[in-house]
Amino acid sequence: MIALTKRNLLLYFRNRSGVFFSLLAAMISFVLYIIFLKNSMINSWQEVPNSHQLLDLWLIGGTLSVTAITTTFTSLGQLVEDKEREVIKDFYLTDLSHFEIKISYMLSASLIGFLMQLMMLFLMMGYFSITDSLTIPWASMPAVICVALFSSLLAVVINMLFIQLINRFDSLGALESIVGTASGFLVGTYIPFGILPNFAQFLIKLTPGAYVAAIYRQIFMSDKLRRAFHGQQNHFEKMMGIKLEWHHLLTGMQTAVFLIVIFLLGIVALLTVDLIRSKKNVRTVD
Repeated sequence: MIALTKRNLLLYFRNRSGVFFSLLAAMISFVLYIIFLKNSMINSWQEVPNSHQLLDLWLIGGTLSVTAITTTFTSLGQLVEDKEREVIKDFYLTDLSHFEIKISYMLSASLIGFLMQLMMLFLMMGYFSITDSLTIPWASMPAVICVALFSSLLAVVINMLFIQLINRFDSLGALESIVGTASGFLVGTYIPFGILPNFAQFLIKLTPGAYVAAIYRQIFMSDKLRRAFHGQQNHFEKMMGIKLEWHHLLTGMQTAVFLIVIFLLGIVALLTVDLIRSKKNVRTVD
């Protein structure tokens, strides 16, 4: 299983164009913010001290969530390619079970999502440190690393629910375009959450990526928010999607619990699909 995981990692990183396109949605949100959104957003919150740094951190949190979604989706595409080329049938002849083979694809995708998030983090922090004198919050890095790892695992589980149903690489390409385009909207990086109509806000609150972005933003921004708003930042947090609201604004712990529940439900769904398929295979053999 480890050998198959290494093989998937090598195939991903050797395909430089594939790596670039897996990061394209994240790069688009980053570039759009710099060129089009930043000045207008700063003008909207110009009375807030150090608003440019706050908004930079807000953008970083959302972009990292997008990165987890798109890079894991692209890396899991290797499974579809192997199925279409019938390479996976050779793997079935080995000592590995079907479950272990699937886990190897998921493990490699999780590692890729984790590494790409860290790469995007230092890229964005490096840029904003030059342009806005933004400093890397080193004290927050252990929490950021934990969220990066968990968000990659979560994105892999959710993406796998869809990708395992696809058998043609062409179909995957079309779905990948949709995921890449939608992800920036669904985590609230293209348009601030509070500006959207109620129905759009409701849809976003149904997607795990928005909650991952919210946790990132709370980790990055909590200290600066307290200093800027003196504890009266609820309106800003709601408008910018730093905290999502159901009956009240969710705390960081409540958001984390929600994501853990979604992760566990995703695992159960994957196991259920595997069980159903294994029963069908047994009936076919009989």
